Amino acid sequence: MMTGGLSDTKPATPEIQQLVNQVKPQFESQANTNCGVFTATEFKTQVVAGTMYFIKVQVSDTEYVHLKVFQGLPQGNEGPSLVGFQTGKTRDDPLTYF
Repeated sequence: MMTGGLSDTKPATPEIQQLVNQVKPQFESQANTNCGVFTATEFKTQVVAGTMYFIKVQVSDTEYVHLKVFQGLPQGNEGPSLVGFQTGKTRDDPLTYF
């Protein structure tokens, strides 16, 4: 993968779910909602000065959101931050750059 380009879509891993769990409070605050379900299903990455994650997250039986999460380089010793999100997505909506 070349720097700056998006990776192929991959199934979510336990590490991605952990990342999603860490930014859930940020999402709920910014979207003014509470999510009983918050399950990562797939993701893409973009290498920048750290890693930008584009993650599809299931929030109900039929509704999904797309999260844009930045994880800085390890020496920065910072947790992940929610950079943006898109609501009103479905299981079949492709993950794209936003």
